[in-house]
Amino acid sequence: MEIKKLQEKLTRKKVSVWKKRDRKIIDEYSKGYKDFIDYSKTERKAVEYSVKELEKHGFKPLDFYLEKGKIEDGDKIYYVNNSKAIFAIKIKGNITNGISLVGAHLDAPRLDLKPEPIIEDTDIAMAKTHYYGGIKKYQWLNIPLELHGVVIKNDGTKIDVSIGDKPEDPVFVISDLLPHLDRRKGEVSEVFKGENLNLLLGTISISYEEEVKEGVKLNILNILHEKYGIVEEDLISAELEVVPSLPARDVGLDRSLIAAYGHDDRICSYTALTALIEAEPEIRSAAILLVDKEEIGSDGNTGAKHHFWITILKKLLKLQGSINIELDIDDTLLNSTLLSADVSAALDPNFKDVHDPANAPKLGYGIAIAKYTGARGKVATNDANAEVFGKLRKIFNENGVIWQTGELGKVDQGGGGTIAKFFAEKGLSVIDAGVALFGMHSPYELASKADLYETYYAYKVFLNKN
Repeated sequence: MEIKKLQEKLTRKKVSVWKKRDRKIIDEYSKGYKDFIDYSKTERKAVEYSVKELEKHGFKPLDFYLEKGKIEDGDKIYYVNNSKAIFAIKIKGNITNGISLVGAHLDAPRLDLKPEPIIEDTDIAMAKTHYYGGIKKYQWLNIPLELHGVVIKNDGTKIDVSIGDKPEDPVFVISDLLPHLDRRKGEVSEVFKGENLNLLLGTISISYEEEVKEGVKLNILNILHEKYGIVEEDLISAELEVVPSLPARDVGLDRSLIAAYGHDDRICSYTALTALIEAEPEIRSAAILLVDKEEIGSDGNTGAKHHFWITILKKLLKLQGSINIELDIDDTLLNSTLLSADVSAALDPNFKDVHDPANAPKLGYGIAIAKYTGARGKVATNDANAEVFGKLRKIFNENGVIWQTGELGKVDQGGGGTIAKFFAEKGLSVIDAGVALFGMHSPYELASKADLYETYYAYKVFLNKN
C-alpha cells in the first residue's frame, strides 16, 4: 500500500481528455472549428474569417485608436498586415509589464500556380505549379483540388478567385500513372517530380479550324476572361493557390477525430483566436499573432521574421503615454512570454518505429508542449528555458489543463522548426505548445477533437493567468 502511494506521489501519469471533459462541450466547440477550417482554405481567407470574428466581439482596428489618441484597460485592438497576417490584443495595464502572446501560422503546405501557368500539350490545357512547403508529392495526385487566391489586373484592380468550393463548381485534378503501366523504380523523391504536378484545366478547343493554334488553352483563357475579366498577363501578378477540395469530416465510429486540410497550423490559429476572444486577462495584456510563410522559413513581410507587430507595440506604447519608446519596447519584449502555437507529431501505432513512445504525444491526451524542435542536435530551435516550462506547467496544473510533452520523432529521425526562435531572438520567453496530429503536411490531416478543445482551453488559461 505504501509503495502504491509512493508511486502516485512520484510518478507522472498521462490523462485522457475524454475522461475529464464533457463530450458535448467538445463536440460543440469542434463544430465552430470545422466551419473555420472549411472557409479558411488560404491564409487570406483565414484572416478574413478572423477579422469578422474579432469585430463581432468588439475589437476595433488600430487606426480607430490612433485617431482617438489613447488606449485604456479593456480596449480590444487588431491590425492586419498585407491581408495575410494579423495581430490582436486586449489591453490590461502598462504594456511595459509585458504581454502574454500566442503565436501561430496561417499558411499550410499546398501548390502555387507559376507566374505563367497555362500551357497546352497533346490538346490538353494544364496549369504549371510549384509546391509550397514540405509535401509528399504523390499524395496530391488524383484527388479533387480547388483554386483560391487573388489576381491583380494591369489597372490595379484586385480580383478574388475561388473555384471548386461550391457544389456547382468544377474541381481540378493532377493525374497519376495507372499501376498497369507504372514500372518506375527508385526513391519516392526521384519518381515523383515537382515539375510534373500539372493541374488539368480542360480539353475542349475554342475552335477546331486548322489555323487555330493552342485552341484549348485559348478556350481556358476565354473562360477566365468571361468570368473574371482577366487576360493571360494578369496571371503574372497573382497569388493562386491549389488546395484539396476535401471538407472537414468527423472520423471514426465514435467521431472522436477530425480530418481536414490545413490543421497545420490553422488548428492552433483558431484555438488562439477563440481563446483571446473569450479571455479576461488578470495580470497583463493578452494578444495573438497569426502569421504567414512559416512553411517556407518565415521569410517575407508577412512572416515571423518580419516583426511588424513590434511597430504596433511601439504605437500602443505611445498611446499609453510613453516618453521613451525605444527603452520601453525593450522592456516590453523582455517581460513578455510567447506560446509558439504549432502542431507536433502524434504517436501513430502504424509507425511506432519513428517515435520515442516515452516522449511522443498521444491523440486525446491534451495540448502537447515541446521544449525544443529543430533537428540533428537541436539545430535551428528555440530550446525553451527550464524556467519558462516550469512557470507554464504551474499555471496549467493549477487550472486543470490536461497537457503532455511532445516532439517531432526520434533523435536523428525527425525534426522541424516553428516560429519560436524568431521571437526568442527578440528577448521574449518562448515555448512551443499545440495540437498533436496524424498525417502532418498531407492533404487530409487528422486531429483529436479532445486535443482541439484542450488546446483552446490551455491558451485561454495562459492568456488569463500568465
